[in-house]
Amino acid sequence: MKVIVAPDSFKGSLTAIEAAEAIAAGIRDINPEIQTVLLPAADGGEGTMRSLVDATRGRYVSITVEDPLGRPISATYGILGDGETVAIEIAEASGLMRLQEHEKNPHVASTYGTGELIAHALDNGYRKFIIGLGGSATNDGGAGILQALGLRLLNQEGIELPKGGGGLQHIYSIDSENWDERIANSEFLIASDVKNPFVGSEGASAIFGPQKGATPADVDSLDRNLRKFADAIETKTGIALHSMEGAGAAGGAGGAFQAFFNCEMRQGIDVVLDAIEFEQQAKDADLIITGEGKTDLQTLSGKTPFGIAKVAHREGKPVILISGAVDEESRDALTPLFTEVHAIMDENVSVEDAIANAYEHLRRKTKKVMELIIEKGV
Repeated sequence: MKVIVAPDSFKGSLTAIEAAEAIAAGIRDINPEIQTVLLPAADGGEGTMRSLVDATRGRYVSITVEDPLGRPISATYGILGDGETVAIEIAEASGLMRLQEHEKNPHVASTYGTGELIAHALDNGYRKFIIGLGGSATNDGGAGILQALGLRLLNQEGIELPKGGGGLQHIYSIDSENWDERIANSEFLIASDVKNPFVGSEGASAIFGPQKGATPADVDSLDRNLRKFADAIETKTGIALHSMEGAGAAGGAGGAFQAFFNCEMRQGIDVVLDAIEFEQQAKDADLIITGEGKTDLQTLSGKTPFGIAKVAHREGKPVILISGAVDEESRDALTPLFTEVHAIMDENVSVEDAIANAYEHLRRKTKKVMELIIEKGV
């Protein structure tokens, strides 16, 4: 019997690989002869890099770069098991996780550190990239990434702009003389589920700015700044980002990639499943098990278990969901996707206990589920 184990992380409790190991341990508790293939997954947000590296048995590279506020930090990117593809999360160097609540400031926060990660990978000969755009602390339109790779953003006096979304109010021209020419010979696959445009009422500033510390007044000024930036980009490249789908991802970094990189934007879970060759592994599997910290209606919008279930249905494979918690009001909507739906939390397991002892609870729940599956002959 071959079982594919492909959970997302259980946020606050287990990484995706830890969750996969707990599920595999529960399966071995039933029968150590069952073949388990661990393919920890993610949907393009935080945790994507580690899922890709762990699932493909790759490795990590850590270097010193700037955090969103320009402070030196150690940040990591991944080399996938093919030895050719680099995985970078914008959240790793430029994410909200790098800031305390009182430090959030989208006028100042920059994606420069993410650009430094890309530059380091280029220096080491890599030309294939997967970029995850979830969790950024920034609203700079990807300006920091571009600055780190040699693009100069200038005011009317020809002076380079400061980093961050606030400085873009003075954008006048873009100087590409020192732009890293290796970018033209590289491929960028952008994992993002965000469809928002660069500017406007549904743009980066209006929709995502408040969670990054923007007040209503800040939202208005940041949106004006991004509009000026889009105007300058259009003058330079002929590409109009203003209303472009996906350009508003990661505070407008999606737009920077669309304008200056050889890139393709795809739904995060599809990028991940392709990279870990999930569909090929599923063809001869007898069972697929997935899971996440909490499952509700948002799962149906492209979260990891949803993507796993779509592949399972295409391949005609039973797929079991084991999550930390399942929203009971969403169960009817989830039922058509999964052969069975299970939750760790019940009347005997509290939220606190489920989080504090997540590995053992997931292992025990998996054992119980597998006992029933084998008994029923699924």
